[in-house]
Amino acid sequence: MAKKEEKTNVLRILDKAKIDYIIHKYDTEDGEIDGVSVANKCNEDPRFVYKTLVTRANTKDYYVFVIPVEKKLDVKKAAKAASVKSIQMIAQKELLPLTGYIHGGCSPIDMKRFFPTFVDISAKENERIYISAGKVGIQVELKREDFERILLFTYSDITME
Repeated sequence: MAKKEEKTNVLRILDKAKIDYIIHKYDTEDGEIDGVSVANKCNEDPRFVYKTLVTRANTKDYYVFVIPVEKKLDVKKAAKAASVKSIQMIAQKELLPLTGYIHGGCSPIDMKRFFPTFVDISAKENERIYISAGKVGIQVELKREDFERILLFTYSDITME
């Protein structure tokens, strides 16, 4: 009997919404799960591969930022986008209880709760976007317009130059 393809919650949501996607699996045994390594393992230009960052504002509210893996979040621009005084990254140990995802497998789709989400403006230039499928070792490639359809977010200039 053939082994059934593993589905993450992200993939189930995409299926339910009838959104086409391509799954990209990559090896994790070498421990190289940073975004640029993942892009290379998927044979993709890092400007199409996005990482999901979770932050806490001075107001104690949480915000999600989705940026190209080769870039860094500009916390001043991010705070401005969120209309707060300041933001900082949450501690790694907070990620799983807050979002339901672990470091390296955090997806902006299907977090435990909804958090205001901002996607770097550079994504507007891309026909497709890769994000985590909700598990380390699996990326999902979507058309940009399908990504816009499945996730409630705001485009913003949030990365360092």
